[in-house]
Amino acid sequence: MIFKTSMPPLALFRDALALRPQPHPDHPLSLYNLTEALTWRHDKKSTDADIRESAQLYHELLPLCPEGTYLRSIAAGENGVDYVIDCCNDLPRDASDEGIHLRRVVLELCPLGHRLRPGALEELAGAVGARFEQHGSIDDLDTSIQLGREVVSLCSEEHDVYLNNLANSLQLRFGHQWNPNDLDEAISLHGEALRLRPVGHKYRYESLDNLGSVLLDRFRTRGDIDDINRAISLLREALMLCPPGHPTRDTTLHNLALALKTRYDKSHVSEDLKEAIDRHRESLQLTPLDHPQRHINLLNLSSAFCSRFTESQKNEDVEEAITLCQESLAALSSLHPDRFFSYIWLQKAYLSRYEILHDPADLSLAIENFRLASRHPTQGFPDRIIQASNWTFTAEKHGHASALEAYMTLLELLDGHLATRSSTISRREAAAAFHYARSLPVDAASYATRCGTFQRAVELVEQGRGQQWSLASRLRTPVEDLQSANPTLAHNYLELSKLISNAAQSSATISDHDRAAVDRAAIEYRKLTRQWEAAVAKIRDLPAFSRFLLPPSYKDLQEAARQGPVIILIASQCSCSAIIVPMSGDPHHVPFPSVGLTDLTKLKDRFTSAIRDASRMDPAEPRKDLIVLLRTIWDEIMLPVVNVLEHVLKLERRSRIWLCPTAAFTSIPLHAAHPFKTKADCSKEPCLEDLYICSYTPTLSALIRSRQLKKKRIPPSFVAIGQGQPGAGKGKALLAVDSELELVHKLVPATANRTTISGDAATRAGALEALQQNNWVHLACHGKQDPKQPYHSHFVMRDEDLTLLDIMEKDIPHAEFAFLSACHTAVGDEETPDEVIHLAAGLQFSGFKSVIGTLWQVDDAVAKHVVKAFYTSMFEQVKKGGEMDCTKAAWALNRATHAVKKTVPLEQRMVFVHIGV
Repeated sequence: MIFKTSMPPLALFRDALALRPQPHPDHPLSLYNLTEALTWRHDKKSTDADIRESAQLYHELLPLCPEGTYLRSIAAGENGVDYVIDCCNDLPRDASDEGIHLRRVVLELCPLGHRLRPGALEELAGAVGARFEQHGSIDDLDTSIQLGREVVSLCSEEHDVYLNNLANSLQLRFGHQWNPNDLDEAISLHGEALRLRPVGHKYRYESLDNLGSVLLDRFRTRGDIDDINRAISLLREALMLCPPGHPTRDTTLHNLALALKTRYDKSHVSEDLKEAIDRHRESLQLTPLDHPQRHINLLNLSSAFCSRFTESQKNEDVEEAITLCQESLAALSSLHPDRFFSYIWLQKAYLSRYEILHDPADLSLAIENFRLASRHPTQGFPDRIIQASNWTFTAEKHGHASALEAYMTLLELLDGHLATRSSTISRREAAAAFHYARSLPVDAASYATRCGTFQRAVELVEQGRGQQWSLASRLRTPVEDLQSANPTLAHNYLELSKLISNAAQSSATISDHDRAAVDRAAIEYRKLTRQWEAAVAKIRDLPAFSRFLLPPSYKDLQEAARQGPVIILIASQCSCSAIIVPMSGDPHHVPFPSVGLTDLTKLKDRFTSAIRDASRMDPAEPRKDLIVLLRTIWDEIMLPVVNVLEHVLKLERRSRIWLCPTAAFTSIPLHAAHPFKTKADCSKEPCLEDLYICSYTPTLSALIRSRQLKKKRIPPSFVAIGQGQPGAGKGKALLAVDSELELVHKLVPATANRTTISGDAATRAGALEALQQNNWVHLACHGKQDPKQPYHSHFVMRDEDLTLLDIMEKDIPHAEFAFLSACHTAVGDEETPDEVIHLAAGLQFSGFKSVIGTLWQVDDAVAKHVVKAFYTSMFEQVKKGGEMDCTKAAWALNRATHAVKKTVPLEQRMVFVHIGV
């Protein structure tokens, strides 16, 4: 029997259900009767627990009611499950796990097409979003945004409300991840919502407030004064619509005060700061003591007092700022995301007072709050990176001992932030957003050298340089040793690495306009990354693999010097020096007291000019400007290094050395350093390349990895790829390319499987396939370095360009050697020079162990002389029965540049550099 009027006690229905467990034929009916009893009591007493239980019971009941049955018709009707859904949607928002579970249950009761689905989606989005605000899990925020997008797509009525809510979530996510697409989309959605709320609309004030706040965020990011002025104008209009007594007047007052304070920080107009403090005070007076966001008012008023203290130097201002911050902290749990902001403003208050009164206790308190903010786990990486950066600056400026800790924290946070980005390009863009990160590795290493901790300096410069290469290469780490120790863990690691790599490539193909798809890809990538990190953690539990994929220690890095010392050249604003990593023992520090960063920048520019001028000169004409510059490099930079190599390390002449330049050093031809002097006996003073066989390496890890990959050998196969007739608009014809390819073909031993690709066959796809199928490659074509988008740097083919990104995405495990007879193939990235993003490094990353690249434009007719001399030396031993060996490339290039001194002008001899083993 089904009851509809008065109800017997609930206990009877519970007893009946207990007597009819599944698969009793009346089990569904007993479930239904219990739900009816619960909803009846809810009607009478408004008991939230009853309606929650009813929803859970309907979730169990509906799958048991086949379509077309009477029970289905009444259970699924307006007076059945729809009534329960409506009541649940009216429940107070509960961000607990139980509350969110209930919201998910209710959503499952609303399949696609159900009229109550938008409301259920919106309530779940709100609950998950509220949990994010309490605990800071980015997954919750991503989920809230996904749900919000579906709500907007389903609704035409109340569209403005849903637009606002989605925009607010996107604005929150921007604050945690700094993805500019989120900010732009939030502004667009708030603008659309405002258009749906014209003058006279009862909620117009809300959209004015929201749009003003998000424009304020954009001003902070991009600095366009029009944004802050418009934000203040919108917030003033919103305040007019919220007269005294309006329930949200406190919020609008607060946002207006925040905007005024922000404009003051930019323009230092005292009237803005005065009004900001007044508005903050009024907002705080209207905010109840138990209001969950009262701490935000306290923090921002504290910020305004800090600014006024800097201006007025009145102690009462900074005292009040500190008191307000401490009050805000007292109101927050230990893991509340907003504690981060309390730490920030406490740090600013203590630091402001220290800079006026110079009490060391204030500096210590400021540093401690820097530390707490940088390490607050529920705050997004970008804001923590900013605080760690400010910490390094403050510690350096005031000589505080925590500077090294600050640098290490900053490197760790930046690495974590970049790891959240799925594609190579998005990682570079994320790094470039932090302008101070460009010099982070060298600044950290420079500080360590000034502290006399040279091993730590080597570790820091390695950790910070080439972060993007490191993040990508970790998915290609050789695991032969792990496979022997634990095949299961090795297999799981390799499978997850493959899945992450595939997910990254898939995400790169998604249009930025499809924001929902972009979000789904980001969530999937993060999920796989967490699984991968868990797999790595298990590997590190093995005794022999405790350092697996961690930043290498000095002992690990010294492996790079196994066949010759590595000279790291550090160029920082604070100091310029070299650190020599020997084959054994501690590193050697070589200061350059007369060389500063400005000097190196000028030297780089003078080289550019001298090389350009030399390219217009007659080959026989002396290169006086270049000679002066190369002598400067010798005297100021390389001679002090050579003195240590010769007299301290006792390095024999003609030994191998590796140069690892950073920052401004990357654009200077260090290998060509030359004294251009004559001894008393009329003999010539030796230059660097007379003394040693010079190679470059982007990082020490890259050199170590190239040697590790050399374990497997396969029969040599050599391909010469040339494109002398690029498509229209792709550069002038290279008339010497075909003859260069013929020359190379003749010089390559017949024992190698030799092929040549040129003309119409030298396409992007053809070149990529050749790179994968051959382990020795010669490339003769135009090479173009893109200084703004270095991953778009490319070799010019007949149809499409063969980009650095194309090459990086191909794993070429058996690759041995590549000769890049093209322009600008070993020139790095202007924006992030320490990322060494260039074509030669890209080939090394993809597996080529030994690469010849170029630093500037190559004359293809003259280059043939170097090519001939190089391959003649390279394959000299092969003719005597030896094997093709890519480790001979540096020696062969050294011999080639000596052999062509009389036929090739100086700037064309020194343009070629060797990278790798």
